[in-house]
Amino acid sequence: MIKQLLLSQACFGPVPYFVLISKAEKAIIEKHSNYQRQTYRNRYKILGANGPLTLSIPIEKGKNIKTKDKDVKIAYHTNWQANHWKSIVSAYNSSPFFQFYRDDFEPLFFDKHTYLLDLNLKITHLICQILDIDTPIETTSQYEKEPGNNIRDLREAIHPKKPVEKAALFVPTIPYKQVFDDRFGFVPNLSILDLLFNKGPEAALLLNETSMIN
Repeated sequence: MIKQLLLSQACFGPVPYFVLISKAEKAIIEKHSNYQRQTYRNRYKILGANGPLTLSIPIEKGKNIKTKDKDVKIAYHTNWQANHWKSIVSAYNSSPFFQFYRDDFEPLFFDKHTYLLDLNLKITHLICQILDIDTPIETTSQYEKEPGNNIRDLREAIHPKKPVEKAALFVPTIPYKQVFDDRFGFVPNLSILDLLFNKGPEAALLLNETSMIN
């Protein structure tokens, strides 16, 4: 069990993100660091009929190059919400548990949030509730480069361009049945949505069975 864990925000974070939260006594989400592009802050990956698909939430471009995570605003110049939901329905409509969870997730693609952090926290709390993860989740009060010995700093460990097994310090995700695995085999480290829609209530068991390396 990890006592306190420091993570970056994530949008429909990948399975390893929720493995870490589930194994911590407390999770702390960083909101005062500088926003970084091409991270899970505003993107997530699902598995569709043509293979893995990355969905990105557009953000407003400010005059300042460096914008704090808490100040990043979502852009609505395109109908990205409808496009994302259409992609999710297309990918998972035939999965065993899509209809079971549909009413939980569909409203997220119709409500408009000003700040990316607010949306991501809402998503993360909802998923933890569905998975029966009771880890308390807080946000940082200020930025600290070295957060202290009692806090495990994994702010950039879960990253689309990093080998997750080495960075996040746990063994690869246990394979599970996916909608299109007859075409692509098992695709690991997708958004938690993939696990939920394919495994339903058993998703929590898979998180519990995934072992930390250290």
